[in-house]
Amino acid sequence: MSEISGIPRIGDAAPQFTAPSTHGEISLSQYAGKWIVLFSHPADFTPVCTTEIAQFARKQDVFDTLNVQLIGLSIDSIYSHIAWARFIEGELGVPVKFPLIADLSQQVAAKYGMLHPGVSNTATVRAVFIIDPNQVVRALVYYPLTTGRSIDEIIRVVQALQLNSKHALATPEGWHPGDKCIVPAPVTLAGAAERVKSSYEVTDWFFSKTDCPQ
Repeated sequence: MSEISGIPRIGDAAPQFTAPSTHGEISLSQYAGKWIVLFSHPADFTPVCTTEIAQFARKQDVFDTLNVQLIGLSIDSIYSHIAWARFIEGELGVPVKFPLIADLSQQVAAKYGMLHPGVSNTATVRAVFIIDPNQVVRALVYYPLTTGRSIDEIIRVVQALQLNSKHALATPEGWHPGDKCIVPAPVTLAGAAERVKSSYEVTDWFFSKTDCPQ
């Protein structure tokens, strides 16, 4: 078993890897220039994981529109991944078009802190890493084995991060595309005075909203 590493932090360079997958050998670096959602699941042929993989697959067109590469991972063999993907397509009617990494060596899982010994030494927790086109970690979230993720929430976070990257705007609680955005607060007294006179939707100098660019 590989040595367990720390969890990459927001703003860190995403740990590089080359690994076998259902699409052949893949490397993180080959997806430079795209957003990446790298996610782990505890095991193939388990019910919660099956619902997640199927929903990722159903939302493939949305991720494609957002220039997102999906990459799944678990500590299962390539044969198990292939059989499971075929089951999902045959029984649930949705093809799995993104690669599933067969991380039997646990090398990728260790680099991303996906192994939590307090839970299991042989199953990855439900981790999600959102990586930007410069291969920097922009968001991460961990769930226990018992709790399925919301794929719509992952899409929402990607959309918010892309908005921030392009326009330097923040997003309020529960934001969805089409909602107003948060304007960064000024950092000087003069800036604060100007802000309250601005054309933004100003609640106070530090709290202003504006229409989000499309």
